[in-house]
Amino acid sequence: MKKETNILEAAMRTIRMEAESVQQLTAQLDGFEHVIGLLAACTGRIVISGIGKSAIIAQKIVATLNSTGTPSLFLHAADAIHGDLGMVQQGDVVIIISKSGESPEIKVLVPLIKNFGNCLIGMVGHTGSFLAQHADAILNTSVTQEACPNNLAPTTSTTAQLVMGDALAVCLMEHRGFEMADFAKLHPGGALGKKLYLRVADLCAAHEKPVVSVGQGLKEVILEITAKRLGMTAVVNNAGELTGVITDGDLRRMLERSNSLDGIQAGHIMTENPKTIASGELAVNALDLMRTNNITQLIVADDKEYVGVIHLHDLIKEGLI
Repeated sequence: MKKETNILEAAMRTIRMEAESVQQLTAQLDGFEHVIGLLAACTGRIVISGIGKSAIIAQKIVATLNSTGTPSLFLHAADAIHGDLGMVQQGDVVIIISKSGESPEIKVLVPLIKNFGNCLIGMVGHTGSFLAQHADAILNTSVTQEACPNNLAPTTSTTAQLVMGDALAVCLMEHRGFEMADFAKLHPGGALGKKLYLRVADLCAAHEKPVVSVGQGLKEVILEITAKRLGMTAVVNNAGELTGVITDGDLRRMLERSNSLDGIQAGHIMTENPKTIASGELAVNALDLMRTNNITQLIVADDKEYVGVIHLHDLIKEGLI
């Protein structure tokens, strides 16, 4: 029991220290606006480099920047001084991430970047370090101590770097007016992409389009629902405008309350003013509407023009659920 308590205490201490390191960043933003200005004015790419754990953080920041509209690439500090420095082109802004700012690879790389004439930004944990002194601007990611019990393994320091990178990405997004449509262009794959670009029209087009007129009889309604295999049919008036919907449930309820089936027409059975969605809407909005109204399918209509049907199964198939 004591061992379990110690484990939980260590976990809570680590989380608390990581959170404090992030909170501390809010008091270390001197020069942050200047850095955003340098990155926003960049005519090339943002090249981010580091060594060890900082290199891993650099890769994540690069991925975030690329996905939010800021062209970026990763350059490992060790590989840079063995040939990969050719990745850095005129007009690029270079960010070097380092806790100490004194790593041997960093000390070799910094003068080379400066000789190339590129703008150099240091994301550094020691503002008096070699990197900080030679950078054109710095991002201060100093931490009081690592969460590691020996104050050695990068923990709070890498968390601070990661959060600072996210702050850069978000501020650049807002500065450039990067919107959902822009995000969708860069994320076309997977469930995330589909939530951002998949439209109702893309899904309903694959279905049959069950429809009857208000004056058609019960037999014709049943045959249409059976033939189109969607468990429902739309009902249109004489002008071809959407008027209602008939589902399997509507048929069952009609049978329960009717003593005679003679003369029953679609207009007698239908549910008027059914829930609809426009064909140009995002498919994820159809999902929200289904959930809100506890239904499994929606009529697709543009104004009063009946377009088709979208079913919950379509959204499941596309991975939106």
